[in-house]
Amino acid sequence: MQEDDEEDILAPQLLYTYETSMFGFAVHLSKKHLKYLNQVDGFLSAIPDELSTLHTTYSPHFLGLRNGRSLWSASNLATDVIIGVLDSGIWPEHISFQDSGMSPVPSHWKGVCEKGTKFSSSNCNKKLIGARTYYKGYEKFFGKKINETVDYLSPRDSEGHGTHTASTAAGRVVKNANLFGQARGTASGMRYTSRIAVYKVCWSSGCTNADVLAAMDQAVSDGVDVLSLSLGSIPKPFYSDSIAIASFGATKKGVFVACSAGNSGPFPSTVGNGAPWITTVAASSTDRSFPTKVKLGNGKTFEGSSLYQGKKTNQLPLVYGKSAGAKKEAQYCIGGSLDPKLVHGKIVACERGINGRTEKGEEVKVAGGAGMILLNNEYQGEELFADPHILPATSLGASASKTIRSYSQSVKKPTASISFMGTRFGDPAPVMAAFSSRGPSLVGPDVIKPDVTAPGVNILAAWPSKISPSFLMSDKRKVLFNILSGTSMSCPHVSGIAALLKSFHKDWSPAAIKSALMTTAYTLNNKGAPISDMASDNSPFATPFAFGSGHVNPVNASDPGLVYDISTKDYLNYLCSINYTSSQIALLSRGKFVCSKKTLLQAGNLNYPSFSVLFGRSASNASVTYRRVVTNVGNPQSAYAVKLEQPNGVSVTVEPRKLKFEKVGQKLSYKVTFLSIGGARVAGTSSFGSLVWVSGKYKVRSPMAVTWK
Repeated sequence: MQEDDEEDILAPQLLYTYETSMFGFAVHLSKKHLKYLNQVDGFLSAIPDELSTLHTTYSPHFLGLRNGRSLWSASNLATDVIIGVLDSGIWPEHISFQDSGMSPVPSHWKGVCEKGTKFSSSNCNKKLIGARTYYKGYEKFFGKKINETVDYLSPRDSEGHGTHTASTAAGRVVKNANLFGQARGTASGMRYTSRIAVYKVCWSSGCTNADVLAAMDQAVSDGVDVLSLSLGSIPKPFYSDSIAIASFGATKKGVFVACSAGNSGPFPSTVGNGAPWITTVAASSTDRSFPTKVKLGNGKTFEGSSLYQGKKTNQLPLVYGKSAGAKKEAQYCIGGSLDPKLVHGKIVACERGINGRTEKGEEVKVAGGAGMILLNNEYQGEELFADPHILPATSLGASASKTIRSYSQSVKKPTASISFMGTRFGDPAPVMAAFSSRGPSLVGPDVIKPDVTAPGVNILAAWPSKISPSFLMSDKRKVLFNILSGTSMSCPHVSGIAALLKSFHKDWSPAAIKSALMTTAYTLNNKGAPISDMASDNSPFATPFAFGSGHVNPVNASDPGLVYDISTKDYLNYLCSINYTSSQIALLSRGKFVCSKKTLLQAGNLNYPSFSVLFGRSASNASVTYRRVVTNVGNPQSAYAVKLEQPNGVSVTVEPRKLKFEKVGQKLSYKVTFLSIGGARVAGTSSFGSLVWVSGKYKVRSPMAVTWK
């Protein structure tokens, strides 16, 4: 819904009607019309439209996926699963979307391939089976038509983001993929035989909820099996969160929905897309990096990261951006802020933030600089982005950046050099990205969010031929693949893996697939140590508020042993337990649902594969008991024993301590009691543990987070 500030009585303009995953409509109204509408009997609510933002090869290998084995065996890959990607469109001619050797389009597909600017129905094929465009909300939000000189009024991608995410989820196998010779190898989506249906909802300035809702509603009607949304906005109650509302309806119809957690880390309680029926994905690194070496005139060296392809620099004069121009913006190397007299022939150290990382390099180059060093602040930690800079440039972590600032301002003639080391494998991984949004959830603190983490740092994937890899207009380089970072990149990994699991287990619900992903996720890196955090300054280890249940493990998720299933009624009871009103619940349920007055509902009883416990800070000896039900999907006859890692300050007991199954599909319940011990706690502190059901090869793990309010 969009309001006019004017009180002129203009005729309301209907933009969309929503009929599949929810009931409703998007309309452009004056305030007076809205007032009349609120008086109509049966009208539930009007949610103002807002802008969401995009959360911006080697991954299959890192995730344990191999051709001809297990999940990538021919029999499994032959089935038809459709992934709906809501993003900035697609570049249909890309080799990643060719359909050679593919079977006919699945019979349950009801979608279309819309014509538009430089896009025709012939751009779709047996791989890219559908493409639609949504822009009415965007045009109304900005009050002007889409500029077709900078964007395509069609499913064609003018940003690159949608092409990148679609190929990550389901791009075909492409050998010898690389970016300027870096990251060379075979590129492939997580489920490379899946069909792709593209819904272009994002434009140069973002994505409006009216358009996103319309696309989600249509995608479910079209017949998608998985929805992938690498976009979102600030956390808000589920009844006023358009993505939460539409995804509830999609989940109800058996569609798995994966969303990015957001790029507002490392600050706490920034995680978005936190509805419990959504699989919320954080971002972490793989063990592949693109190292550089920065050497100062005093002999100190530091490791950074860059995709610049060229020779190393000589030892050159070094200037800190703050000292390289009269304007305050000079420390960030913003356009027009640097003085050519002060930077000519020098390496400029620029603070990260405000403008784009490659934009800073462009400003340095325009001002006559010979190189650039990007400096992290303490919040950005040791997070290193590899960017395709247009001059010799590298990023550095917070500790090195601190030294560079001090050195450049304390030495009379500071110098530095940058050398480029190519592609390296074998780094400790995964490591949580500092940018990845964190829990605890502001909206639903009774559920740990995000749910899992997946590769989202320096990800190589398909790229439109007409968009420069650096996003700079001055950059005339053309590439087939580009490297990007963001939870936008981690989300389609999980979407593709969900498609794999869906083809392996056709009868599994979205909740069962999510459970399998969560309970088989791992929390140790490839060196056997706990997963660390690029942003941590005190403890180097990440927590479930950063990675949820851990890093996804597709092979183990295909055979998890037990799953925690959740019905639509369970979700609605959860909404009752967090005191949503009947009208608020009706926005999600699409029908009448009356909260039980007989049963005392508690949010912690949602049959979620993790445990989030909230205590008052002075609640010594306070206790809560949660109930869970697990379904056997492993060995018919099996016995599971519980193994506990108790959070600090909490005593945990499980009843019963053993679960004995006689057949596949059998459900058994257990109870977990959490007792707060050890006196008063500082408000906002948390401790973590885990509960694991063990039976032979199966280890069904649930993280526990206890927070004192």
